[in-house]
Amino acid sequence: MANRLAVSLSPYLRQHADNPVDWREWDDAAFAEARERDVPILLSVGYAACHWCHVMAHESFEDPEVAAVVNANFVAIKVDREERPDIDAVYMNVTQALTGHGGWPMTVFLTPDAAPLYAGTYFPRDHFLQVLSAIDDVWRTDRERAESSGRAIVDAVSGMTAKTSTSATEFDDEALAASITALRREFDDARGGFGGAPKFPPSMTLEHLLRHHARTGDADAFAMAERTCEAMARGGMYDQLDGGFARYSVDAAWVVPHFEKMLYDNAQLLRVYAHLLRATGSAPARRVTVETAEFMLRRLLTDEGAFASALDADTDGVEGLTYAWTPAQLVEVLGDEDGARAARLLEVTPHGTFEHGSSTLQLRRDPGDMFAPDEVGDPDAWWHDVRSRLLAARDRRPQPARDDKVVTSWNGLAIAALAEAAMILDEPRWLDAARTAADVVLESHVMDGRLRRTSLGGGVSEALGCADDYGNLAEGLLVLHQATGEARYLAHATELLDASRDLFVTDGVVYDTGSDAEQLFTRPRSTGDNAEPCGASALASAAVMAFALTGEADYREFAEVSIGQLGAIARQAPRFAGWALTAAEALAAGPVQVAIVSDGASPDTDAMATGAWQATSPGLVRVVGRTDAEGVPLLADRPATGGRATAYVCRGFVCDAPTTDVGELERSLREV
Repeated sequence: MANRLAVSLSPYLRQHADNPVDWREWDDAAFAEARERDVPILLSVGYAACHWCHVMAHESFEDPEVAAVVNANFVAIKVDREERPDIDAVYMNVTQALTGHGGWPMTVFLTPDAAPLYAGTYFPRDHFLQVLSAIDDVWRTDRERAESSGRAIVDAVSGMTAKTSTSATEFDDEALAASITALRREFDDARGGFGGAPKFPPSMTLEHLLRHHARTGDADAFAMAERTCEAMARGGMYDQLDGGFARYSVDAAWVVPHFEKMLYDNAQLLRVYAHLLRATGSAPARRVTVETAEFMLRRLLTDEGAFASALDADTDGVEGLTYAWTPAQLVEVLGDEDGARAARLLEVTPHGTFEHGSSTLQLRRDPGDMFAPDEVGDPDAWWHDVRSRLLAARDRRPQPARDDKVVTSWNGLAIAALAEAAMILDEPRWLDAARTAADVVLESHVMDGRLRRTSLGGGVSEALGCADDYGNLAEGLLVLHQATGEARYLAHATELLDASRDLFVTDGVVYDTGSDAEQLFTRPRSTGDNAEPCGASALASAAVMAFALTGEADYREFAEVSIGQLGAIARQAPRFAGWALTAAEALAAGPVQVAIVSDGASPDTDAMATGAWQATSPGLVRVVGRTDAEGVPLLADRPATGGRATAYVCRGFVCDAPTTDVGELERSLREV
């Protein structure tokens, strides 16, 4: 029989609905049961696309012997870290403090009052049984020591949070330049990226580097960004057949990915490659931008019109089963000659670059650099045909599961990325998708004036939105406002930011959870970015844009407070403050405002808009609309001249004379 998780709105929890473990969700009833039975709690935290979560589930949670021990001696609680990032953050701090490392699955033992007793990550079955026995024995025979240890852990972790610096930091030109110098010391010249294996896509740092270059002309910052983007796109972490990026590379050379594909990675990287394309016009950047956007629409779009969270790392319990190839498999699909050529091009070797003689697909050289026209005809046309045939064959293989959960924060990232890419490349379908996703989230995730974190199939979770949900969705709406000129998106975004100050800021400190959220033993507060923008930097970035679009100084002050919270990590390890630094670059460069107004009939409007969206300044915002538009501050009191589309360019709220000449607008924006 299915356990209580069968009715959950989390696909991760539903994955465990048929376990013999009597799982419960995190709620008051679970803790009440632990108190009534006088047993400790087993807290297991993971997410649907997590490979090692699946391994521990198969080894332990599906095992009747393990389940019998858990059910007899513990109350078992499952948490989806993507639905409840607050629980994940608090107990991850505990796990890291006790073990020196973290990761998922996270396994924590708690008292019935939620104080931690012991923590770890993945445990093999036999080791897990030993841990279960030891915790049960201590709980039964040495209760006082166990509870005292739990209180000590709570005090230590709470003290660590309290001691973390919250003093505002001035991000002036010198500090921003110093961050580039620090990044240069960690840069991998040979392979791109930062640090060694495993190597993660440094999405926010790449955006920081591109913005710094756009503001200052720093060639070194641009070179680090361009080299990393090229290396990632040519390696196995990028899906050469279907587009889109995997979570990370297990090696330092981007060869073998951890195969799960996350919405937040692809949304952030889509924006990076679109900005790289805008700066360079390069064909490789265009290819990745187009393919990543199309991957998101093809594989992650839900029936409701928002975006799903992830594709699993595993297929039928085997990591990479869908994606890896042998030379013989290429020949089977393409024939002897094309199969051999594809193996050379994609570095599919007889010994394999992955596991069991199979290889990931890499595109280290362009087809035109490897094959002469007399060998394959037009190399690009040949590669397009080969790629299509291989993808069609791959689609006939078993496919990884999809986590259909809609996360507000990640949809905000996707909305911003698709809207910007749509305007840069003039792809209206992407803009339509961004608009639909925004409307779905606004309609379904706002309840009683409060933003919710997740939904599934139209059903909305009770989990309250966190600071990153408010910040990233607000930014997506602000970009959508610029792309469409619709006042309602600006209104929704500023409502979110206005609510954020009351919900998340207490005594000048930006917390991840709202003042109305469930009170855990400590209130989580991020002081650095990780795989996605943390709450403070998400709010900072959106507030900078809102300041430029509205001219309201309160948003600038909000941005400065939020950026300042990441000041310590920005100085010590700027890789982990990438999004805060992008916001700081925008503040330093702006505000630059471009208002393009027309009477609705001017043929020059589109050309003016295209010119404005090709400008690279990180502090620039632009809005196109009619002279009679309401609720759009940039368009207020700015008439069109002589019936023609008219552009107003303002720097720091000081405006140039209006122009009706597209070339003059473009020249003006090259100077900012």
